[in-house]
Amino acid sequence: MADPARSARPPSLARGFIFLLKTSRPGFWLTAIWFYLLPVSQQHVFGSSRFWIGILFVTFPFGLLIYGWNDIMDAEIDRLNARKDTFLFGARGTKDQLRKLPWFIAATQIAFAMLFVQLEGWRMLVWYSALVGAVAIYNWPRIGFKNFPVVDMVNQLGYLLVFWLSSTLNQLPPLPWQTCVFGGLFAMHSHVLGEIMDVDIDREGGRRTTAVVVGVTPSKCIIAAFLIFESWLILHFFRDPVVGWFLLLGALWFVVDAFVLFKSRAYPLWLTRWFLTGWNLMAIGSGWWVWSTGALSRLR
Repeated sequence: MADPARSARPPSLARGFIFLLKTSRPGFWLTAIWFYLLPVSQQHVFGSSRFWIGILFVTFPFGLLIYGWNDIMDAEIDRLNARKDTFLFGARGTKDQLRKLPWFIAATQIAFAMLFVQLEGWRMLVWYSALVGAVAIYNWPRIGFKNFPVVDMVNQLGYLLVFWLSSTLNQLPPLPWQTCVFGGLFAMHSHVLGEIMDVDIDREGGRRTTAVVVGVTPSKCIIAAFLIFESWLILHFFRDPVVGWFLLLGALWFVVDAFVLFKSRAYPLWLTRWFLTGWNLMAIGSGWWVWSTGALSRLR
């Protein structure tokens, strides 16, 4: 007789697709889309195929590149990470799946590189090289930026390449420098938050991330400081009280959390899941707000 547990498993093709989808981390797609929307604020681009090609890229293909490479390099550490093997936080691949993963990543990126070149010419290869270079610098064995404090945060400036992609594909002028500074700080503080969630696993695995080296409480204070400066940028240059004061409330939460609530403890698994779910809901609401009002792209 057939093994019931084996027969209940999805077919191998379906398992492979689910693995690739989890690897691209759908839980972070809305953040990338949020970045992509800033350059097209108040522009009626929804009937443009270029716009939707860009949206498609910053979801599955973009996630597969930046997070898939990371999963390959962190395979041993991820086996101990309870957050893994979910659509929110990424896959926990088998040795066979991880062995094949670089080929899927390469095929996906080559297809989009050819499409981008067709749309915007050979200069898109320079952009693609910058993107791949940022991912490689972060994940390089032993000397990659992910293994060292501070530079692991700085590497997140690579997310600003999404701004350039959106402006170029949609044939719009670049964003003001103030928006780029905000985007860079936002990417860095988000990365530190992820490090806090993984601080125990990273410490056990010998990783020297910013959160591991400086500690959880100082890391939460770093996030609060970033949020305060981001809030000042928004209130001073863009005059948007909705986003500005929301960021200040976020800073207040991390201060209270650092010294009253969880303090130096990493967040429990249930809270990280609820947090990322709430993060995505806020991304939907705030994404519509910043697009419709030009809140972060039009200087006041």
